[in-house]
Amino acid sequence: MAKNNLVNLRCFGVEVGRIGFDENKMQSYFQYHPEFTENNQYNQLFPATGIIKRVKQTQVFNQYNSSTFRGLPPPIADSLPDAFGNLIFKLWLESTNRTKQQITILEQLAYVANRGMGALEFFPIKEIPKHSTINLAEILKVLNEVLIQKRTSNKSQFNTKALINIFKLGTSAGGARPKILIAEHKENGQIAPGDITVSKDYKHYIVKLHLENEKMYNQSLVEYCYYKIATQLGIRMMPSRLIENTHFATERFDRQNGQKQHILTATGLTGWDYKLPTNSSYENLFQLAIFLKIPHAQIEELFRRMVFNVVFCNTDDHLKNHTFIYDEQLDRWSLAPAYDLTFAYNPLLEFKTINRALSINGKRSNINKKDFLKLADLFTIKNPKGVIREVVEASSLWPEIAKTLEVEPKIIETIQTKLNTL
Repeated sequence: MAKNNLVNLRCFGVEVGRIGFDENKMQSYFQYHPEFTENNQYNQLFPATGIIKRVKQTQVFNQYNSSTFRGLPPPIADSLPDAFGNLIFKLWLESTNRTKQQITILEQLAYVANRGMGALEFFPIKEIPKHSTINLAEILKVLNEVLIQKRTSNKSQFNTKALINIFKLGTSAGGARPKILIAEHKENGQIAPGDITVSKDYKHYIVKLHLENEKMYNQSLVEYCYYKIATQLGIRMMPSRLIENTHFATERFDRQNGQKQHILTATGLTGWDYKLPTNSSYENLFQLAIFLKIPHAQIEELFRRMVFNVVFCNTDDHLKNHTFIYDEQLDRWSLAPAYDLTFAYNPLLEFKTINRALSINGKRSNINKKDFLKLADLFTIKNPKGVIREVVEASSLWPEIAKTLEVEPKIIETIQTKLNTL
């Protein structure tokens, strides 16, 4: 692809606009398709948070050059893979005798194409060979090799076919842990690649893989325990389960009833870099939710999630771990189900100081009831003391559920000592 080529942006089968990028100036461009702005449809597709404005003129973005946005406007950068996906992407390029430095950001969007999370699609598409079946053992083997490669400077040989398969499955999912996207047929249980299969006949999952050599404990088991406790507390999450009692699988809220759902993270909506402390606060998250006019019941649920994350020591609930979902029929936004609720640190290691990604009442550690009540007062939360009491009492469920799932006793005990009973 030539450096001055454009990528077309589509959503719900409609051409929304075009994205350009000037590598010399390190700035990106976006222009709405004239018909999109004229038909008065999907007015809230990109809410008026001051980033992408609903105007006919070409918009220039030169202030988003961090590693989070990589020069793109945040709502578009939200579609790029993170961390582990970028590692696989780099290795896939090397297997085809190319490097990441030889590919433009627009080409990377073109590789994401229509396989990314959410409903935004980028064309032209760089075709990836399709495979009708998924070999989980092959995937785990290659991922283990990749993780070894990450930890050492020695070069390993990778099977190109396997790498392409991993790339197709995994690089459109964000986050640092190894993930693949799969689709499971509702009737016969057949598994298909989840990034190229969108059908009401399938359930669509993100699967977080547990690799024996990467950690000395099973993070997926811990996350499943947290899922069970959170849902008992009335926190909305997508149905989740364990595969072979080893890998954590959760249904995708961006694939429902055979349709793609448009989603944006708090970072994508606002341009607040989740890696920086500057705007990383729960107060800002609440203000964003209010700005998007989500129902007040969901504001109160956000409060419950906040308390849960503090009590259960999920300090990594940063701005990209909070997502909003767009209703194309009502042209409005709502709070997406919770995800990535888990113990954030390696319980086998000792941490003297634990700071939160999102501050609460100006604090990133030693959060107490007064801090919660200050936010409850600011955002009109009903019965905040009752919510706090329920969540704290639920911390007693951890050892019981973890033991049932055969979590290692040392992990159960260590996490129990870290839970914050306020």
